[in-house]
Formats: sequence, structure tokens, C-alpha cells
Amino acid sequence: MHCLFAELEPSLTVTEQNLADRVRYILRSNIFDVAELERLRRETVPSSDENAQAEDAAPHIVEQPANVDAAVNIPVVVDSNDDGAVAQELELEHMMSTLEEAIVETRSTTLENRPRLPCIALSKRNRAVVRALNPMLVTYLKASRDLCETNSILFGVALAVCRIIGAKLSTAGRATEQS
Repeated sequence: MHCLFAELEPSLTVTEQNLADRVRYILRSNIFDVAELERLRRETVPSSDENAQAEDAAPHIVEQPANVDAAVNIPVVVDSNDDGAVAQELELEHMMSTLEEAIVETRSTTLENRPRLPCIALSKRNRAVVRALNPMLVTYLKASRDLCETNSILFGVALAVCRIIGAKLSTAGRATEQS
């Protein structure tokens, strides 16, 4: 595994023990479910025999933003003939508009007046929301000119995730609270 990591990320120096500790932590903390771990394992160590057997044994598990439709409970009218494509499209449009609003709001708010973000549980639902938003970030991050702008974008994304999943945000900024 260390050789594979060194090959994939030559700019990072990581010891074998460090990698083993990270793998052990990921397995013990149940960050990924069994299907996701198996998918990651197949991606990192592709074997033609394994892939052929896996394709014959079970259908591919393809992660699509459709998982987000079930995860985010926003009522949408769906025609039975479209197989949920309209619902998925409306859901992604809603997420995109929430993301844009949060980024614009964050850019125009001083650091001291930004709301406090709550800790969010690592549930499948929350991970599905984050996975759906990740591809939308590319445009914003490519256009980012400096670290402050990147900070605003990332805070805006975190704010959008909180709004989409319905997490409660404190309305008071950090400047009014005593630490």
C-alpha cells in the first residue's frame, strides 16, 4: 500500500506506519460503509480477473446525485413517466441556488459577522449532500484569486450544506459571543 501511495502522491512523504494507522482509523470509525470501501478497494487495485468476476456476480453500484433526492426532503411534483429525472434536476437546481446564495452572502459578510457553523454528524444523508455539491465547487474554486476568496467560498459551501440539511445556525456573529 505504501508503494501505491508513493506512486500516486510522490510529493507527499508518508511512512508505512502512518498509512496503516490511517487505514485502521477509517475502518474502526465506520466513516465508509462496506459497499463504499469495496468500491474504493476496486478502484485502487484494479485486477482484470476481479473486475470480471465482480461484474458477473453483482450489478455495478453507481453513485449518482439521485441519492440526494431521498436524502434531502424537499417536496417535488414528479411525473411518473420521467423516472425521477425531473425531481433530480429540480433538487440539483435547488442545491445550486442555495450554494450561490450562501457564497454571495459569505463574500459580503465580514469574518466577525459570519454565523457559527454547527458540528454535523457523518451520516449517509449528509455525505450525499456534500457529494452532490462537490462538482459544483470547481467553477468557484478555479475563479478564486487568493486565499481570502477561497476561504469565503469554502465557508459559503459549509453554510449551504447546513441550510440544505436543515441544521440550525446561530444568527449572532462571532463578535457578539464571549469565548
